[in-house]
Amino acid sequence: MSEMPTISREAALRIAMAARAIPDVSVGQLLDILARRIEGDLTEDALTTITVTDLKTGFGSADGEEDGEDISMGLPSIKEAVRILWGESDDDALPRPVQEAAAMPGSIRVAVASNNGEVLNGHFGSCLRFLVYQLSASACELIDIRSALEADLAEDRNAFRAGLINDCQVMYVQSIGGPAAAKVVRAGIYPIKQKESADARIVLARLQQVMENSPPPWLAKILGASAEERIRFAQEG
Repeated sequence: MSEMPTISREAALRIAMAARAIPDVSVGQLLDILARRIEGDLTEDALTTITVTDLKTGFGSADGEEDGEDISMGLPSIKEAVRILWGESDDDALPRPVQEAAAMPGSIRVAVASNNGEVLNGHFGSCLRFLVYQLSASACELIDIRSALEADLAEDRNAFRAGLINDCQVMYVQSIGGPAAAKVVRAGIYPIKQKESADARIVLARLQQVMENSPPPWLAKILGASAEERIRFAQEG
């Protein structure tokens, strides 16, 4: 039995992300095809040699279609996967994080599950990244962009994702399962579900209004309000 090739961290992340672009394909399935088509280690440079034809043929063989023309996942998905393997990304469309804002006075840190752009449109267990914002009642700054792709390679994916944002006090997601939510809460993060996709800054602007006017007890506690103040907020709510 031949040994699996060595995979660089960056290459592993690309492979995990590329697998997500193809319906019903696991990281393991894509890895097997790449290992058969690349001699030696799977590095970033090696991945740029992979072509659409390589993947069509690889998946076609798995489906019993020698020419790969009738494979079920479709050509657009395969083209997108190849683009990702080559290292092309939509991260350039995101603003540059302002890391200095991490020390913003009177602020909380909020993670937003996202798949593209500055948008809340990710599920906790499958989002491509978390956008991390430092938020006060009067200011909002993107301070970090954290890829969640490495979670696909972790033994406990939910724990890995919770650990990725364990410096945040609040997290916005489109959905999250019960066991995953329990791990998030244990990490000291308050999860908020919003089913509709929305511009992240619009969502955070609503939270800012709540912070300024009448924060509920859980938020008042995060903001450091006294017990008396939290009781007042609860009575006024």
